[in-house]
Amino acid sequence: MTRRRTRGTIRSGHAPPAGATPGGRLVSNHVVSVRSPYRLDLTVSVLRRLSTNLVDVLTPDGEYVRALGGSAEPVIVRVRQSHPETLAVTIEGDAREHARALAVARRMLGVEIDLGRFYQSAARIQWLHPLAVRMRGVKPPRYPTLWEACVNAIVFQQISLLAATAVMRRLVMALGQSLDRDGLRLYCFPSVEHVQGAEDAVLRAAGLSAGKIATLRRVGDALGSGVLDEAMLERRSSPAAAALLRGIKGIGPWTAAVILLRGLGRLDVFPANDTSVARNLALVAGSAPFDIDAVLETLGAERGMLYYHLLLARLEARGDAGRASSTRA
Repeated sequence: MTRRRTRGTIRSGHAPPAGATPGGRLVSNHVVSVRSPYRLDLTVSVLRRLSTNLVDVLTPDGEYVRALGGSAEPVIVRVRQSHPETLAVTIEGDAREHARALAVARRMLGVEIDLGRFYQSAARIQWLHPLAVRMRGVKPPRYPTLWEACVNAIVFQQISLLAATAVMRRLVMALGQSLDRDGLRLYCFPSVEHVQGAEDAVLRAAGLSAGKIATLRRVGDALGSGVLDEAMLERRSSPAAAALLRGIKGIGPWTAAVILLRGLGRLDVFPANDTSVARNLALVAGSAPFDIDAVLETLGAERGMLYYHLLLARLEARGDAGRASSTRA
């Protein structure tokens, strides 16, 4: 079999596994080109938010590990940044799922995104430019499914980063399939079926309010019935897609913006009216005067990257940017 490295992908004549683990699990190895500049550690940091995230794992030696559901058995994806312009990706599990898992990993980690215009725009904003230089290489991540994007956005509604992360951690522990690999405890993100089939008491015990439980169930119903799916959002402009999402009770403008940004990679949206964003703006800008509307206008179609940079600034202040996860088995 011959393989040719291309920008952001792998092309091969067929996709048999390269080998197997001692336990018999099938493994394939891939080299994925990325659009420079690229930093895996920062991209994973904004994907997972805090190092206590149980689903998106960053090991002490900088490897990103994720258990992907959606098949009979979880598929394990491991990613290392072996070179400034490449990622080394190892996929473990059912060989029939390897091509899908590789495509999901590429999309999640934003390997093909060109942020040249964002850096040019950020250079014109005095207080943002130093942060953009320090965080140069972060790419906009994207959740593997619309469902995961919706759940995260709903859970993070109107509560602090720490509180929301704690709720998500309890929800994942209660409903996500877990497995141990090489000393790591990995969790698959809970599926629609797992959440829809859970008793309200289980969801309340995780810390979800009655309103958020109802919204999650409405989203699950919409996805299950075909009233909502990723393809119909992809076909729409961001304002039209946001309007479709807001048609579900419990999803307002902020939640719709977060779903579009984190779930569909729509960088032309910015979650406004967010108290944590306001605090992070104050942290980064300090005493420098600014007009947020003018800032967003300057950033244009890449304004969503401001959201990720403000999050990184908060994580940097906490010492949590690039910190290894705490998920030992």
